[in-house]
Amino acid sequence: MNTLIRLALLGLTLLTGIAQAADPLVVTSGTARATPIAVVPFGWQGGSVMSDDMAAIVSNDLRNSGVFEPLPRQNMISQPSSAGEIIYRDWAALGAQYVLVGSIVPASGRLQVQYALMNVATEQQVLAGTVSGSGDQLRDMAHYIADQAFEKLTGIKGAFSTRLLYVTAERMGDGGTRYTLQRSDYDGARAVTLLQSREPILSPRFAPDGRRIAYVSFEQKRPRIFIQYVDTGRREQITNFEGLNGAPAFSPDGSRLAFVLSKDGNPEIYVMNLASRQLQRVTDQIGIDTEPFWGADGQTLYFTSDRAGKPQIYRQSIGGGAERVTFVGNYNANPKLSADEKTLVMVHRQEGYTNFKVAAQDLERGSLRVLSETGLDESPTVAPNGTMLIYATRQQGRGVLMLVSINGKVRLPLPTAQGEVREPSWSPYLN
Repeated sequence: MNTLIRLALLGLTLLTGIAQAADPLVVTSGTARATPIAVVPFGWQGGSVMSDDMAAIVSNDLRNSGVFEPLPRQNMISQPSSAGEIIYRDWAALGAQYVLVGSIVPASGRLQVQYALMNVATEQQVLAGTVSGSGDQLRDMAHYIADQAFEKLTGIKGAFSTRLLYVTAERMGDGGTRYTLQRSDYDGARAVTLLQSREPILSPRFAPDGRRIAYVSFEQKRPRIFIQYVDTGRREQITNFEGLNGAPAFSPDGSRLAFVLSKDGNPEIYVMNLASRQLQRVTDQIGIDTEPFWGADGQTLYFTSDRAGKPQIYRQSIGGGAERVTFVGNYNANPKLSADEKTLVMVHRQEGYTNFKVAAQDLERGSLRVLSETGLDESPTVAPNGTMLIYATRQQGRGVLMLVSINGKVRLPLPTAQGEVREPSWSPYLN
């Protein structure tokens, strides 16, 4: 099958699909030193052992952003659980600029967590608060505290309470493959199954409200687009056209869905009004147009096309003409745009190379920066606050998801289920 036809069908670069709309992105030089911070183990006034280490989760969250460098727990001289117990000279000697402490108290069948963030140099309180929840919400409360601390110290809203979609493919004993659509915390924890099939599941994408997802399913032995409600599992089939049905992408307001159809012969970009089911064709060119991605105005689409001979990224207003956006490299695909519409993230191949990388292009200056270091990197998706990136790659012969801080300081594989893991999609903010 022609590479671009396969790309059009799946909405993928190699194996995976387009990312969700309007991920903000800030590309930095990576020279600034990460801020040292100590996240002290939280005090616990209950009898039984907690299932999750909240301080470790907060510490990992802050580290994953690339902005903070948590102090190793074994280096901590003491473990205070309240601001009044902190001996600031000890933490200053360890090089910590901030100390975050907390305590967990059972209250009326729930857990109440009090936390405080202190500036070591000034010995002043930066942040304090209380959050409560059930015993199985420890991770939620930890992500919430990390969000609050991150925003207070950086001025950027934290994205640790967001979710991730991805697809796993696992070989079965009968020679077939089981495909599973999973939703997890952004860091791969607490994965739950949303859909399972013996036929491929492709291109999962969150709606802007976070309550719906769109994806391509082959359960009818041919590709069709479905929308599924996350909380209830209710599904509705959106397309049933002849030929290709792929690469769904919600508009910024969630009222329309862009996707790829070949019902009129060539793979082209179409937009459907989800209320009326009215269909509008957007592109009409020789070649394959695929992987639509919405601009913030809800009227502009970025997409991949081979109309110039090789895959490159174009943008087009609905009802207008297309303009080529990428010129560096012999392959650029799977576009997504930053919230300020100044940066384009894509899968990129440089001239003279065979490996695919994740790259970011400054749309004002035209400069391009490669963000990933592994080979066959694909399907990047960016946190809604722009500090972290997740993409699909291969490690030790297996498809895995890699988390990378945008400043390049952190790079680690996410823990996921067995099998080939692909097609990540980051959720919008959920609160």
